Amino acid sequence: MRRPAFSNFLLASGFLALAQVMTPSDAAAEARLALVIGQSAYRTVPELPNAANDAKGMTELLGNAGFTVTTAANLAQNEMRAAISDFAGKVGASGADTVALVFYAGHGLQIDGENYLVPVDLDPKREADIPLQGVRLNDLLNTLGALPTRARIFMLDACRNNPFPALSGAGHGLAIVDTKAGAPGSFISYSTSPGAEAEDGNGIDSPYTTAALTIAKQPNLPIEEVFKRIRVAVAQSTDGRQIPWESSSLTTDFKFFGESSQPSSLPGADSMALASATRSVEDWRKELRGKPAKVAYELVITEDTVPAYQAYIELYAQDARTPRLRTVLERRRQMLAWERAVSINTRASFEAYLVNWDNSDLAATARRLLLRVQNRNYGLPVAATATPAPVAVAMAPTCPCSTPAAPATPVNPSVAPIIKKRVDDTPPKRKVVETPPKRRPAPPPEEVVYERAPPAGPPPGAVMQGIGIGIGIGMGMGGRGGDHYRGDDRRY
Repeated sequence: MRRPAFSNFLLASGFLALAQVMTPSDAAAEARLALVIGQSAYRTVPELPNAANDAKGMTELLGNAGFTVTTAANLAQNEMRAAISDFAGKVGASGADTVALVFYAGHGLQIDGENYLVPVDLDPKREADIPLQGVRLNDLLNTLGALPTRARIFMLDACRNNPFPALSGAGHGLAIVDTKAGAPGSFISYSTSPGAEAEDGNGIDSPYTTAALTIAKQPNLPIEEVFKRIRVAVAQSTDGRQIPWESSSLTTDFKFFGESSQPSSLPGADSMALASATRSVEDWRKELRGKPAKVAYELVITEDTVPAYQAYIELYAQDARTPRLRTVLERRRQMLAWERAVSINTRASFEAYLVNWDNSDLAATARRLLLRVQNRNYGLPVAATATPAPVAVAMAPTCPCSTPAAPATPVNPSVAPIIKKRVDDTPPKRKVVETPPKRRPAPPPEEVVYERAPPAGPPPGAVMQGIGIGIGIGMGMGGRGGDHYRGDDRRY
């Protein structure tokens, strides 16, 4: 009796293992394609050994999750663009029921509010070289966003420190990307918060990829839950120095391992996500009050919202984690303000940013962009260059919705006086035309005839008679016909 039981046990174990291996390909109806890029061998700055390891580990994980993976390493600019183009071609040919995933490990930079992936041959001498030598993240997002797909997932382990000395004025980390502003169906994850720098790690993988390789393997976890757990794990492993971030506009469920739902996802999950995103500071105070500090800390890290962090700082002011979270909160508010200033891209938006963040690492960029906007508008009609109303965006360090009381002084104050002078000194065009001339009476015909020289010889009788009549009339009116004409200016 023991042998059959043992055999049945082995058979059941075999079926279970087979089911676990086959789950990604059999249960998931969608096609899955992935592009994995690992940038380690930079030519002008020190290498990133963990980036190659990160790419290798993710290639294995995604292959086990049912993805057809294209792996590329140490790409120069033209090679990276070609790899993205080839991958987009495969995604487009795969059809609308496709999940496309891009994993990037390497350096990333933000210049003038734009995020760039860094090819291994990048060698900038100034910030203006980055648009020419780098690869814009928005180009990658837009290329895949233009294709009919079920979902697009972007994992960027790219927030490492800036290693290029010529870019000392560039902002730290990556700028916020709002997936809701583009085509729906996108999910983007950073290895750390916007505006912050990620660690390369002491092991063979970065802290972000290490957590992803472990947590994404857990079956039947929705992608949002996967990355919430990744965030908590990375925060714990780095003592709060690194907190991953994501933005989502997905319209369907996705699981790395397990059955993904069809596009008509359950409304309950969407309602819960929306409710979590819109919870106020007061809601979070009620949620956290009475909980141990460690439990409350993991809750707010999991949700990663400004109201959650604010409530924690107020309730646990004496906790050892609070100074770290206060730094995270301050930086998040700043990056939200920066994202909105760049998106609006007007004089008012950059002036509003500088009111509260004049000493930040992005202040020099804000002034440069402000001057660019002023120069762009200079010379346009007055209506087009008029100062717009104050912009109500998240600008203040203490409130994400404050509006500056008065506009800041422009960076280039010489522009405004010139425009004002042109407006004030220009007279109305119709002023001279509408002014009536001074009235002058027409001279009597007889006086005009009197002024002409008489013709030679005896005048005809009719003419002499006319002259006599004219003289008689003039004498009858005072005898000074000539004075009457010449004195016109004196009398009128």
